Amino acid sequence: MSEGPVGFAAWAALAGDSPTSRTEWAAVVAAWSEPHRRYHDLAHLAAVLAIVDALAGSADDPDAVRLAAWYHDVVYDPRAADNEARSAGRARAGLRGLVPEARVAEVERLVLLTAGHDPGDGDADGAVLCDADLAVLAAPRAAYAAYASAVRAEYAHLSDARFTAGRTAVLQRLLARPALYRLPGNTERWTAPARANLTAELALLRARAAAAGADPPRAAGPAAPGS
Repeated sequence: MSEGPVGFAAWAALAGDSPTSRTEWAAVVAAWSEPHRRYHDLAHLAAVLAIVDALAGSADDPDAVRLAAWYHDVVYDPRAADNEARSAGRARAGLRGLVPEARVAEVERLVLLTAGHDPGDGDADGAVLCDADLAVLAAPRAAYAAYASAVRAEYAHLSDARFTAGRTAVLQRLLARPALYRLPGNTERWTAPARANLTAELALLRARAAAAGADPPRAAGPAAPGS
């Protein structure tokens, strides 16, 4: 796996080619390859990296954004509520000595941003990473359906009723946001299809809940099914 978007060559362009770097790359790839991952896996990492590359001209520090993409879901436990914080800590520990401290701090900050996908005005790096991570919401209908099914599979430990409650809350929060994307081009291209996908999934979940005679939704637990 030395080539390709998640290969060592791509990693080494950011973190150098050293025994420590090779060990860290292998550990990061192993984390993204955990068997419980159905959406937040190496394919998702590759997709986010590809979009970050396409949007790199809008970033202040494109390489920091690329490294943040490598780490943004490096810790992913569907039962936990602190994956982003743990991923940010993993980035700090893993990158120490491989890249300058200022970049380590920026990577850590960016990973933490993916908890809410709400970068501030003027945060170019945050806008690139968050837009890339949420790009799947604007995918063609079949690809979005596959994404939604993969998220459900990651939350197999939840009953249908509890998953529906948590996922419904996530979709409602996303639809209530004044803006899903921050970069103007992405706003123009992706907002309409993303809102259509979210609305369709929400309607499907509500219909299934009604057909099952579900009680009013309750909190899904410490980790609500998200993006």
